[in-house]
Parts: sequence; C-alpha cells; structure tokens
Amino acid sequence: MRLSHILASVALVGLTACSGYERDITLHDLRTMSGKPEEFAVVPAKPLQEPESFSALPTPTPGGANRTDQQPLADAVAALGGNPARLRAGEGVPSNDVALVNSASRFGRDSTIRQELAAEDLEFRKRRSLFTFSIVPRDEYYRAYRRQSLDPYAWLNRYRRAGALTPSAPPEG
Repeated sequence: MRLSHILASVALVGLTACSGYERDITLHDLRTMSGKPEEFAVVPAKPLQEPESFSALPTPTPGGANRTDQQPLADAVAALGGNPARLRAGEGVPSNDVALVNSASRFGRDSTIRQELAAEDLEFRKRRSLFTFSIVPRDEYYRAYRRQSLDPYAWLNRYRRAGALTPSAPPEG
C-alpha cells in the first residue's frame, strides 16, 4: 500500500512539472518585502499645458506617448545645451558616427546579432530558472550568470604582467 502511494505521489509531481505553467524567468527579484512604498516607482508628471487650439489636438493613441510624460534622457540633453530632437532622428547610424561604425565593422557585421543574442539569452534564462524555487525570495541573477562574469582585477594584473599599458583602477574593496 505504501509503495503505491509513493508511486502515485511521484507520478502526480511529474505531471504537474510537465504542465503548461509559465515560469518566471526574469532571475531578478525586484519585489520589496518591506511593506513600504517603492520610491523609484513614483514618477511625477510634467505640468499640464494648454494647447494653442483644442481642435488641432491629435487623436489619442492607447499606450502612446503623452506630452506630460517624463523624458529624462531628452530633458538631460536639453539641460546640457543639446538638441533633444536628435534623439528621435530615426533608425540607423547618426551621420557623425558613420566613420566609427564603419571602422568597427570593417571585418563584417551581423545585422541580426541582437535577435540571436536575445533568443539565446531567453533559452539560457529558461534553463537556469528551472530549479530556483526557494521559500525566501532572492535575486538569482548573479548566481545564474557567475560563470560568464570576469574578474576585472585578475585581467588587469594579467595585462600588466604581459607589459600592456593599462589605465589606473580603483582599489579592490
């Protein structure tokens, strides 16, 4: 009787493991368990502005941009004297960066590299998130990618021993 119960339990666990449940594969646990509000989630809106003509307003687009939405990058560019319109100049390489991109890609470049890397990383995160269940929530990101990380000081010392000129580095700590 006990063996049949154990086999039934193992079969039940196996079936639930094969279910179509969508796992959380983000690896980062950004939830706060403190019960306090998240101060970075509160984003103040810009002050409302009255348009010149209410009849010339564009039709609303759900999920689209709003004139009162924060644009931190564009605001920083404008505050530093730049032209924020150049951030939205369109796809492609800006004209003043063409020489740099051509030099960096002189041995060829793959136009689909971002899609390939995103697909490979998604598969990696799916594999690494299989057995990450724990009673206490924790951030699994650094543990999952630790084999792919480099020790910057070890590489700095390796290059210095080889005689390469290296920039100064902050002390280890």
